[in-house]
Amino acid sequence: MNAAPDLGTQSRLVLTAHPLQRIGAYALAALVDCDRPEDLAPEDFNDAVEQIDGHAIQAALLRDSKAINGFWLKCSLSLFPNSPMNHNSNGRKSDDAIRERIRTWHALADPATWPGVSCVLCGRPAVDFFGHRDVVLAESVSYRNTTPRGHEGMALCRPCHVCFYALPYGSHLTGGSSVAVHSWDERFLRRAVTRQVDRSLRIAETGDPSRRQTDVREVVALTSLRRYGERVTDGVDLLVYNNFNGKPSLEAHSLEQPLAEWLRMTSRAPKLRRGFTALLLAHATKTDAGVVALARNAFRDPARILGRGVRYLGGLVTTTAPDRERVADLAALLYSFTTEVTLMNEKDLSEIRLTAGRIARLLSEETSGGKLRRFRADLKDSPKLRSWLTSHGVQWAIKPPKGSEGPLATERAFTLLFAPGADNPAWFHRDLLLVGVLEELSRLGWQAKEDADGDKDDEELGAVDQKFITDEAEDKQ
Repeated sequence: MNAAPDLGTQSRLVLTAHPLQRIGAYALAALVDCDRPEDLAPEDFNDAVEQIDGHAIQAALLRDSKAINGFWLKCSLSLFPNSPMNHNSNGRKSDDAIRERIRTWHALADPATWPGVSCVLCGRPAVDFFGHRDVVLAESVSYRNTTPRGHEGMALCRPCHVCFYALPYGSHLTGGSSVAVHSWDERFLRRAVTRQVDRSLRIAETGDPSRRQTDVREVVALTSLRRYGERVTDGVDLLVYNNFNGKPSLEAHSLEQPLAEWLRMTSRAPKLRRGFTALLLAHATKTDAGVVALARNAFRDPARILGRGVRYLGGLVTTTAPDRERVADLAALLYSFTTEVTLMNEKDLSEIRLTAGRIARLLSEETSGGKLRRFRADLKDSPKLRSWLTSHGVQWAIKPPKGSEGPLATERAFTLLFAPGADNPAWFHRDLLLVGVLEELSRLGWQAKEDADGDKDDEELGAVDQKFITDEAEDKQ
């Protein structure tokens, strides 16, 4: 005789290894103001399901996703396609029939029908097999609304299944692809999802399309990081998913923990905050706001962050009216990037800065900017830079500048700047050398007689970047 099913476990949440299930679990907890999904009492779990039912019914009764308050219904098409919430036949059904279908859809299956297998996510007894309609991206891209021949679907227990119904609350909704932020840092994930649930609830309750969330996907994650008040202890993933029948998709982009923590940390200390503002200016283009370009570089090509910063720093120093405070702030931010993100040895960074200071002393003797331009050009050509350092190093040794100590560039500096090998990013070290030269020129009070760069960079934030900085400051108050 089979033992009676344990119904108590079917209303208790556990966190699994599935990122979207975890986001849904935290969203369920946030719906009933609970911090930890595991602490959700059965009555709280049922309350959260009632809220989800209510929003789904409210949206479904509109029957038209283009209605003035139909945004939640529109979102459901890319989350739960052909479900009782948005089925084509809803136009011919009564309100009571739609309500009943949605409640049945979300209800616990009769234990007599349970398949007798374990939930694939948590190992507890599964209550049914589920597919594309109920679970985002339950199968491959080629999987639509029917399971492959001979395959029953995805076996899930009720709590894990309901997590996928709660997933939209923890996601940034656009009406098309949805954006979710995930991390194995539980505190950060809880905070990020809770903030998102607050925003999504306003959409679920009103269906107001004017509340559509239009931030660029990478900026969603950047904003979550910079508004988080504690140290991030793990990497952060950006998940962009779409369960639409026509073209289901999933994109995943990741930030490693050092970069995630650096992006968060630079919103805290005043000097780094000012440097971050300069970094936004460095990334701004005619087509993209600085925050958009910076967020994209962070997720797709972090090394470009330093490159953009160095270029902008060059423009700041070689103008006829340099903003020396901004130069110092941006240089400090770029140095923090090297030690906190690339984890560069402090001694090696000091060696490069020492060499940069001596080079700046030589270049500061001329105000036309010609020597500086040639030096910047030589930085892109390793043999020319080596030749430049060697010839000027000999002159430095024969007739050292007053008060100077040591050679122009030490053996260790040459190794860092030119040695080949995967463990020595020489090109990166040469960028740092330029940062040091420009920083020291500014500190020495060097000023060009004429602008060295033909194209001047913007000196003030654009509207989008200014709003990002203003919102961030207001959020901390």
